[in-house]
Amino acid sequence: MEATIVNFRMARHHTKGNHIILSIEGVNTREKADDFVGKEVVWKTPGSKQKEIYGKIVATHGNSGALRAIFEKGLPGQALGKKVVIQ
Repeated sequence: MEATIVNFRMARHHTKGNHIILSIEGVNTREKADDFVGKEVVWKTPGSKQKEIYGKIVATHGNSGALRAIFEKGLPGQALGKKVVIQ
């Protein structure tokens, strides 16, 4: 299953580079999003090296079905709007 990276988790003055907000198409309630908490996600880098950065879905974000994932490393800005694979 795939999810789209919506944004970084942000505060007023700080951005957390390894905390990511995800959106899954067709998941629009908090109850549906709760099924994905605890699953692992993978983002593959573009280009010829094809490295993978792993993360884990830790919580829901809001009441509209968004999810919050924490990755082992911070993701670059070019990852915004791209897809991640949920395992």
